[in-house]
Amino acid sequence: MNRPPGPEQRASALLGLLMVVAGVVVLVDAARLPGSDEALGPAAAPTLIGVLLGLLGGGLLVQARGSLRTGNGKPRRLWRLTALVATLLAFAFLLPIMGFVFCAAVLFVSAALLLGAPHPARVVAYGWTLAVVVFLVFDVLIGLSLPAGPWGF
Repeated sequence: MNRPPGPEQRASALLGLLMVVAGVVVLVDAARLPGSDEALGPAAAPTLIGVLLGLLGGGLLVQARGSLRTGNGKPRRLWRLTALVATLLAFAFLLPIMGFVFCAAVLFVSAALLLGAPHPARVVAYGWTLAVVVFLVFDVLIGLSLPAGPWGF
């Protein structure tokens, strides 16, 4: 069945392009940060985020380009994209109130489930584990404090 490309493919291509542009902006800003004598300076996290944004955005562009060219791409549901954006906005607004670990765990679990991850119980366990590990890495190893929330973590 050869269908014309729908708004889902165009939305994926646009999101991929925006992610690549955001990745470049983050990398340029990270390069402007002052250097440090420590192993992980202030530009380490933004550089990693910029590279990941660029790679993921480029992957979306390649996937969407193939779908747009052939018209055979799996139809993406616009509600998933809307739900992901809503989850990111909720994360940004609730982070100072609820703290990093809770908000990050909810973000990780929501994103994984919306993107079709199997085994919801495992996804919840992995999401909480990842949130705690990221918190410990930034708080203990790097020394950057993240919002603690009402529980102190």
